[in-house]
Amino acid sequence: MDLLKNKVVDFYLNGSIHVSFAVFALVQMTFYFCQLPFDAVVSAMAFTGTLFSYNFIKYAALVYHQRKNLSLRLKWICTVSFLALGIGIISFLMLNLKAQLVTFGLLILSVLYAVPIHRKIPNLRNWAGIKVYIVCFCWATVTLLVPVVNADMALNWDIGVKFFQRFILVFVLIGIFEIVDLQYDDDNLKTIPQTLGIVKTKWLLSVLLLPFYVIEFFKDGFQPIQVWNNLVIVLLTLFFICCASPSRTKFYTLFWVESVPIIWWLLIVFEK
Repeated sequence: MDLLKNKVVDFYLNGSIHVSFAVFALVQMTFYFCQLPFDAVVSAMAFTGTLFSYNFIKYAALVYHQRKNLSLRLKWICTVSFLALGIGIISFLMLNLKAQLVTFGLLILSVLYAVPIHRKIPNLRNWAGIKVYIVCFCWATVTLLVPVVNADMALNWDIGVKFFQRFILVFVLIGIFEIVDLQYDDDNLKTIPQTLGIVKTKWLLSVLLLPFYVIEFFKDGFQPIQVWNNLVIVLLTLFFICCASPSRTKFYTLFWVESVPIIWWLLIVFEK
């Protein structure tokens, strides 16, 4: 029973289902705070697109080299990933043209992130120092701009504030990942903790939570409920920053740290 439980948890986390729920949660927050109706198409595309792209980035090379002798685990991940790809393509075709253009731009960026342009030109994932900004941009775009554009809502000051806020949050969460993964990352990646060290990285991530929180008060459509919700998220993220270390297991980041956006959304759900 314990073995089955461990396999299910492993598949849930390493099959990118949990991180896909995190993206899904942020999309739902966009609907709520922009006063948009639930959009099943955008929600499905965000979830399945995240699942496929994350698994493609993590496993494409491994699956290619082991294609004649794939483990059962990889077969399941491939099956779910291709199912997600199919649903994602159908969802993409149901978006309006502007949302399709934005999504297509993200697709190109994702391909460049994972696949080398030329044998002498590495993929963007391996460009020193640039990885974190690409991931932050993609998360903020797919969870905020795609839903807004697909609803034909005008891009205004408040949308810009929310974009910047989400960019910061994802940057901080990635920083925690990089602290935990410090012992595994190639030195050439020039991650934040590789460049600044663990202590300075923790200070940087902690300080960034201040503009993440304060910028909410500069929205034209300021909503008091976010004062308390954001404070909970700031304190929770600060706790994860303080406890982060290279000795932590992958479960710490893959489950707990990636749960922050989900918890942020659930705070809204339970307060409705």
